[in-house]
This record gives sequence, C-alpha cells and structure tokens, in this order.
Amino acid sequence: MQEIKLGRRALFLGAAAVAVSGALPISAAHAAGGSSGPRVSFAAQGNLGEIIVNPYRIAPLTAIIRNGGYEITEATVRIVPKKDGQEIKYKVSRSELLTHGGVPVFGLYPDYNNTVEVSFTRKFHGKTEKFNDTYKIYTAPVYHEVPGTKAFNAGMFETKVNKVDKKFSDRLYLVNNLMQGYAKAARAVWNNPVGGALEWNFYPMNAIIDTKGEVRWYMHVEPIYDVENMYKTGIMMGFQQDKAGNLTWGYGQRYVKYDLMGREIYSRRLPINYADFSHSLDNAQNGHSFMRVASSDLRRADGKRVHTVRDLIVEVDENGKVVDEWRLWEILDPYRDNVMKVLDQGAVCLNIDASQAGKTLSAADLAKLDASDDFGDVVGTGPGRNWAHVNSVDYDPSDDSIIISSRHQSAIIKIGRDKKIKWMLSSPEGWKTGWKEKLLTPVKDGKKLACEGSTVEGDFDYTWTQHTAYRIDEKSDKNVIYITAFDNGDARGMEQPALPEMKYSRAVIYRIDQKKMTVEQVWEYGKDRGNDWYSPVTSLTKYFADKDSVMVYSATAGMGSRPEEAKRGSSPFIEEFKWGEKEPAVEIQLINTMGYQAMPIDIKKVFGN
Repeated sequence: MQEIKLGRRALFLGAAAVAVSGALPISAAHAAGGSSGPRVSFAAQGNLGEIIVNPYRIAPLTAIIRNGGYEITEATVRIVPKKDGQEIKYKVSRSELLTHGGVPVFGLYPDYNNTVEVSFTRKFHGKTEKFNDTYKIYTAPVYHEVPGTKAFNAGMFETKVNKVDKKFSDRLYLVNNLMQGYAKAARAVWNNPVGGALEWNFYPMNAIIDTKGEVRWYMHVEPIYDVENMYKTGIMMGFQQDKAGNLTWGYGQRYVKYDLMGREIYSRRLPINYADFSHSLDNAQNGHSFMRVASSDLRRADGKRVHTVRDLIVEVDENGKVVDEWRLWEILDPYRDNVMKVLDQGAVCLNIDASQAGKTLSAADLAKLDASDDFGDVVGTGPGRNWAHVNSVDYDPSDDSIIISSRHQSAIIKIGRDKKIKWMLSSPEGWKTGWKEKLLTPVKDGKKLACEGSTVEGDFDYTWTQHTAYRIDEKSDKNVIYITAFDNGDARGMEQPALPEMKYSRAVIYRIDQKKMTVEQVWEYGKDRGNDWYSPVTSLTKYFADKDSVMVYSATAGMGSRPEEAKRGSSPFIEEFKWGEKEPAVEIQLINTMGYQAMPIDIKKVFGN
C-alpha cells in the first residue's frame, strides 16, 4: 500500500480547525461530518438545532427549528406581532414534531426580522427539561412572476382593512387569486381530440393574510408549477382545508394535497379518462374527492371526437382510483340556450374581453357555431363547448348525492347516485319536459310566490351566472337543507340591463324543503351595494361552523363591464357575517387584483392533530 504523507502546512491547518471548533460553545454551533466528507457546521440560536427557512421550497414564510438530535414532546409557538399587529400562536402536536423533525414555524412576516417565541419540553438520555427560547428569523420579500402588462404595477396585492369585529380578530384568510395576462401560460391546446380548456391558464397568486391585512404565508409556486409542462400547469383552484388541516386543490391536469408548511402529501395526474380540472374539488364526508373535470375523449352523436368543457364530475377514492362519474351532457339539457343568449360576452367567466362588453349571442349565432367544428372554451351548446360551466360540486352525505352550480344554465342542481335529478333551483324558462318537473317552487312563509317568466314576486330571486352552491351541513337534515351561493348577477332576469351600472351581485342563502319541492330565500347581501360591489365572474359564499358565520368573497368587484372600467382591474372584498346579520363583521378590501376565492384557515387543525 502506498504511504500517504501530509505536509507541515496541511497538518497545521487541520490542527487549527480542530482548535477553533473546540473553542465554540455548543449553544452557538454544532458540527457534523466525518472522514467521508468535509465538516458541516451551523448556528443554533437556542436549545435545539438549526433553523431551516422555507423547508419544503413552496412556503417561504415558514421555517423548521430542527430538533438537534433531541426528542421534543410538546411545543408552543408564538410569532411576536408587529406593533398593533395580529398575534399568531399555536400548540404543536407530537405528530407534527415528529413529521417535521423539529418545531414547525408558521406565519412569519415577509421582508422582516421576525421574533419567534418557542416553549418546549426536551428529552435527552432520560433527562427532561423545559425551555423558553426566543429566535430571530429574517424572511425575504414576497416574490412571484410578473406578466409584463401595462396594468400590472404592484406586488402580491395591497389591502385596506375597513372593519374587524373582535370575535374575528384571530382570523386568517386564504386568498386564491389569479394573475391575468401572463404571456408564458397559454401556449398549448388539445388537438387529439380537439377542444377542451387546456389554454385557459393564469399565474397563481395564493396567500394567507391576517385581519390587519398583512401577508403571513404565500405560495412560491415555481417548484410545483411549470408553464412549459402541460401536466404541471393550469389555474390553481378549488382550495379546501381538510379535517387534518391540509390544503387540497387542483390545477390543469393535476390534483394535489400539501400541508401548510409546504410538505407534499400527494401530487397526482388526473386519471387518463379526464382532463382540464378547474374550479372545484370537494373533500367529501365519505373520504373521497369530487372534482369538476371534463372528458378527455368523447364521441358525440355526430361521430366527432372532442375534449368536453367543464361538464363532468368525477369521484376518486383515497388512492386515486375512479369510483364514479356524472356525465352532465347526459343528465341535463346541453342545448338549453336561454342563459347563453343573454350572457355579457365581455365577461364569460375569466375570459375577460373588454371589446365584447355588453354584446350577446343570438339564436342564429349559436346555430352557426353548433354546425361548425369550433370546439373548446367557447360559449355554445352541446358537448365540446362551454354550455354548462360547472364551477362547484358539493357532496350531500344524507342521501349520497351531489349539488352542482352550473353558471351557464344559471342553475343549482342536485343529482343522485343514480344520475337522476332530484331538484333544480333555476328560472323555469327554457327547461323542457323531463327537466321542468324537477324545478323548485319559490315560497315565502310556506306560501307559493307568483312567477312570471324569470321574475318572482317579493324579494325572492334566482341566482344568475352564479358561483358556488354549498350545503350548510350543520344546519341541514335529510329533508330540509340550506344552500349558500354567490349570485354574480350577469343576465339577471334573462336579459342585459339598459345600463351596465344597473348590474349587482348578491350573497344569498336558500332554505329548500326537498319533500315539498319548495325553496325560500332566507338571507341576502349585496343588492344595496350596487355596481361597485358587482362581481361579473368568480367569487364565493360559504358557511363556517367554528364561528357560526358566512364568508363572502366578492372577488372581481369594481371590474365593471365597460371597457374603460375593465382596464382598471378589480378590488375584491373579503367579508364575514355573523349568522343572520345583515352587515359584515369583517370587511377587508384587496386592491387591484383578480380574485377567485377566499376562505378562513384554521391553524389549530394544522398543528394540533
């Protein structure tokens, strides 16, 4: 064996390194390494290990204080607020301590030297000690891609806090917003078969804000989002927090689950029979996921093969296996065109085109389109076009059925496992025999209301081009259910108003007696706010049991319908109401941003399980 000789300089440097490392106190630095590689050192601020900021790459305002080789049995984290700011404080379960290999830190301020207080119990070789450590953790500013458009001149978004009731002062709101005009995004279309909504793509802007309007979490999407890979791009939508506190959502050809620290639980391709997820993913009580997708290959009656558009519900189990599907073109009437003929073509969902503001389609326009081979994300009748535009699905465990919101039919519809319609909340205009028998009858205090066309006497109104239709599980039973919806209001009454300023939106709650087939409007908000609160597209109304409240996001308020108004962008409103009250307990406005949905986030679910 060849003898290895070391020079004097190498021996001197090695000895010096040992001397220096030995002089450092154990609380200031630790060392790891061995004969197979160089020594690696890190600073430890307290009585645990190193701090890793953005540990899973997609949540830059999180960190893990590593356990340092000790066993931690319990911990409490407090993010010290800025002056007059909102405190975030939570206990961390043993399961979370084990999962993350240390103490998970959530809710740091961006571009700020955060102070974090952590109390914990540490075990080491039979000795148990309690510590109260204080850490300093700096975070970088919020970063995301920019579209390069003239109208885009700010970062994530600005906030204006108008009102926060004390009961809601600890709220954190997940904001699911979208960046328009992102030129990199929409450069692919399906061509085998044709159609679909692959090209429908905006850059994701997802954040969590507190009631002071401060960003306390945001998603750095680049590690999981790639506009050059059609299986990793698409509009991020359908966010929900599951029972364990994890976030589920979908985008394009994928549906995913991550925890709030950014740890991937799963990231799955849609089953090959389906394409173009958007809008809605429901974590159902039966443990399955219900998603609004489309058929990736449908043979129409005329023999043409197409991707369909937003007209199919698929149910998958915990392992991603398909359990069932609802082919809506076979359940509903894909040629009912009453609503489509009066839609404002300047704001067909997110396909905003100011040059088309106020324009509508005629029967001749639709007939010409139906005879053509123009398939895809266009308003039209029949499979292969955007005739249904389903934007939510909600599972009803009481009778194993689903409730959907179909924007382009201005209808909320309940469908059973047998694929038969149970009821429809919709204007009666245009529904043929076989469907019209399922329409709910509007009532007030049990008395039938007079209806003429699409107009009902009194304060009752149907929803028009609505978004979201959710069952309030906590207030419903098998016979009587409560439904929340955001009534966007375009094509209200099956017409366009004389002036665009006459349009308004509503958050609304209905009480439905499923045995009597009646519907009563029990709460509404927004009509008196007029056109300034009007959201032509997107938005949400949903009940949250933890505070017995109704959350409303008027997500494109201020967009308007005139070209000059559309250019200024929208400034959404987050509002939360105590049950039954007419004025919001919370109102926060986001300035100059395109909103989709927003909702409260419960961090006790995240770290306390």
